[in-house]
Amino acid sequence: MAMQGSRPDNAISVAAAVVMAVLAVLHGSSAEAQPSPGYYPSSMVRSTPFSQPYSILWGPQHQSLSPDQTALTLWLDRSSGSGFKSKRAYRNGYFGVSMKVQPGYTAGVNTAFYLSNTEVYPGYHDEIDIELLGTIPGEPYTLQTNVYVRGTGDSHPIVGREMRFHLWFDPTADYHHYAVLWNPDEIVFLVDDVPIRRYEKKIEATFPEREMWAYGSVWDASDWATDSGRYRADYRYQPFVSGFREFKVAGCEVGAPASCSPVPAGPVGVGGGLSAQQMGAMRWAQQRSMVYYYCQDGSKDRSNYPEC
Repeated sequence: MAMQGSRPDNAISVAAAVVMAVLAVLHGSSAEAQPSPGYYPSSMVRSTPFSQPYSILWGPQHQSLSPDQTALTLWLDRSSGSGFKSKRAYRNGYFGVSMKVQPGYTAGVNTAFYLSNTEVYPGYHDEIDIELLGTIPGEPYTLQTNVYVRGTGDSHPIVGREMRFHLWFDPTADYHHYAVLWNPDEIVFLVDDVPIRRYEKKIEATFPEREMWAYGSVWDASDWATDSGRYRADYRYQPFVSGFREFKVAGCEVGAPASCSPVPAGPVGVGGGLSAQQMGAMRWAQQRSMVYYYCQDGSKDRSNYPEC
């Protein structure tokens, strides 16, 4: 019982404030400022209408393009998902798009933006992935980045190089820009220009060097996407809708002269790599948001990952 003259509502408010403060310490304040990387490669690449770099690959009945061709909506239902592909192949470049995914029950749904050459090298392909993996209410989306090099075919085990994040923002609340910057010596994954992962070329066998195309898709990955397949796509909640806009592609196409210069990962004078400020922003992102890194997974066969 409350003492005479006390204010139970105030006591509850104080207790709630204490709980919120403890949670903020344990999980990080949602208001924590995103650090400035000091360099913004997205600003170096202009947005284009969807149909300039891309064309529909599959599921045309599950796509809706805005009248000005600057925004594309894809959706997945029981019958199909949908995807698009760049019209040209590249040997390096900056590939970015702003994406927004839907809230609620989205387990099993994979909203992907990636580079690949699987159609040219089936069973022996290269791939660089950014994937927003659906979830169940109350749990965050997972952003998965991955690199495949020279094959995921039936004749040998899949050797992926996953790094996963629970982002410092809600990807269902607004559009955010996700990008892959693939250069001859490194791959940088960026979210709103903040580097979240850098994958270096340490030996040729672990780095993709063949031409690739850019893709986007929404599809059912129930077998693994959400808690290793524990939660699957539930089509009572269909359609599962994802938005894409701000299509940015710049790089050296296949057939471009040798003098073609890749989009730099960092500011001029850094020697082609990330600046100290960018590295600091990447450390912030990984310390705050990374939830899985394949090089730290003791269950992996280390012989498949000499770069670790």
